[in-house]
Amino acid sequence: MPLDVAALEKGCGTRVRTADQLCGRELDRYREALATGSPVTVSCTLQAPLFEEIAAEMEAEERVTFAKIRETAGWSSQAERAGPKMAALLAAAAEAVPVAGTVPLESRGVTLIYGRDEAAIEAGRRLAEHLDVTVLLSWPGEVAPLHRNEFPVIRGTVRGATGHLGAFDLRIDDYALPAPSSRTHLVFGSGRDGAVSTCDLILDLTGGTPLFPAHELRSGYLRADPRDPAAVERAVMAASHLVGEFDKTRFIDFRGELCAHSRSRITGCTRCLDVCPTGAISPAGDTVAIDPYVCAGCGSCAAVCPTGAANYALPPADALMRRLRSLLRAYRAAGGADAVVLFHDGDHGEPLIDALARYGEGLPAHVLPVRVNEVTQFGPEVLAALFAYGAAGARVLVRERPKHDLDSLHRTVALGRTLADALGYGAGTEAPTVALIETDDPDALGAALRSDVPGRATTAPAGFVPVGGKREMLRLAFREMHAAAPTPVAAVPLAAGAPFGGLQFRTEDCTLCLSCVGACPTHALSDSTDRPLLAFEESLCVQCGLCAATCPEDVISLKPQIDFEAWAEPRRIVKEEEPFCCITCAKPFGTRATIERVIGKLRERHWMFSGEAGEQRIRSLMMCDDCRVEAALTQGFDPHAVPPAKTRTTEDYLREREAAGRLPG
Repeated sequence: MPLDVAALEKGCGTRVRTADQLCGRELDRYREALATGSPVTVSCTLQAPLFEEIAAEMEAEERVTFAKIRETAGWSSQAERAGPKMAALLAAAAEAVPVAGTVPLESRGVTLIYGRDEAAIEAGRRLAEHLDVTVLLSWPGEVAPLHRNEFPVIRGTVRGATGHLGAFDLRIDDYALPAPSSRTHLVFGSGRDGAVSTCDLILDLTGGTPLFPAHELRSGYLRADPRDPAAVERAVMAASHLVGEFDKTRFIDFRGELCAHSRSRITGCTRCLDVCPTGAISPAGDTVAIDPYVCAGCGSCAAVCPTGAANYALPPADALMRRLRSLLRAYRAAGGADAVVLFHDGDHGEPLIDALARYGEGLPAHVLPVRVNEVTQFGPEVLAALFAYGAAGARVLVRERPKHDLDSLHRTVALGRTLADALGYGAGTEAPTVALIETDDPDALGAALRSDVPGRATTAPAGFVPVGGKREMLRLAFREMHAAAPTPVAAVPLAAGAPFGGLQFRTEDCTLCLSCVGACPTHALSDSTDRPLLAFEESLCVQCGLCAATCPEDVISLKPQIDFEAWAEPRRIVKEEEPFCCITCAKPFGTRATIERVIGKLRERHWMFSGEAGEQRIRSLMMCDDCRVEAALTQGFDPHAVPPAKTRTTEDYLREREAAGRLPG
């Protein structure tokens, strides 16, 4: 494997020491590097367990990172040109990443085996020595009874299931026990509906519809086709190990105060609810709740969340963006050009890249692989930063048959491609700026990457360091992407549902009631304590629609777009009117136009506001709330009072009829 030491040192900005057998006869050089107290990056992962063990002995685990440059750069038909790429991979690996938190799980081994026939009972026999087993048979045929009741076998059909490893709750219909006198086959008594049960594990061998959405991602729920003995064997072995205490990663850092889901029982943003494959997210009043025990870490909610309420933690978006910054800056410093970043995961993408390196031509020298926990975890802010830092394109490697829906990823890719194309990135080639590669074949992966000719990248890459919350980073990334764009434009229209945009107002019908200001969760809409006005800051708008749904005059509509000029400007005044001042104390308490319009309508249409008494009531409407109360108390004036009704008798009615000539003759 050729090593361009000059390019490596130029890109990394530090001394690079090479070795042929660092994991063997040169191992002492690794110990010497650790002894200096400086961070150490090892450019091979094959013997990572050995290096980690030595680092632990020297209490230096936190100072060691690993980069995989052999399979991703050195084993390639373009290895002679891979020096800048190796430098980029080493620089990115050295970027610190915070450790994600965890939540505890505890399983005592209480297991429900859910099946239809002897396959479930045989699995029960296999697991009875390790777990507390109950077999539940749904619509069983003629199933032979056990010779010894080593574990319960019952009949029933699961109608509902919730929970996770260590805490499953089941609702069972047609629940029945077998008769002890069953001879040739199990005979069950009469069933009843609505039985409930709890367990720690579920082994589903029915071969039917899974009990959970995205069932492969539900911890503690194992499923296998009973017609596939190998699959059943794998499921049984996996179940036997799920006893004890476990730590599960808390994938999402959620801040409810930033959530734009609802206000005043009016629903706004539902993006995370729409894309969560496991059902871990549910409405919770004005916000949503994310169950960390059910969350499988796909990150779709964080990718589509426009406010930053849901943040991915493995790693956080700012850490990923800093890694991309180091990657592309080192690549460019070492002489690289036309970089295409390839996002991939560890379970699917990494084995494909390894196979391509070992048995094929390897990755092209300009393709920089970036491993993420889930390819669905990053949002548009990452793609915007990528182009601002100097990338010519981005690719995302996904399964041909994904484990869960990729709707959030398709949204992110479409948005990133729309912006990049509009700003001139990738010009000069037919290859898309941002695209998915959907394959399980390493040769197909290599062919797709080699056929793409990178287009235009920025000639003035940004160097900003991402800091702050997601929304702040997003605004910064888009501004830098626009500033570095080959052909910048003022505004880019987006598809409906985009998390950015402006608002259109019919200002002539707006009464400045300011209901929209109270409903806006991001403070994109605001008012003033000095004058009646409505202001709007477009860079804060997430297009949740709460303002439009709340507006009593229905004068607001959404306009999905990114207006870079509006983002650079301060708040703009949508509507402003002269205040109406209290006739007693001169305190402004409303708009002049609104107060005068209300008074005019009352004088014309309501008898209580006509005449001398009506004028007194009109005056009360021209007072602020404090003066109105004071006037009512000091003058004994009740603006809602009316004269007592005069008592009327039968004679009064007869006299009126006589006067009108309508008395009966």
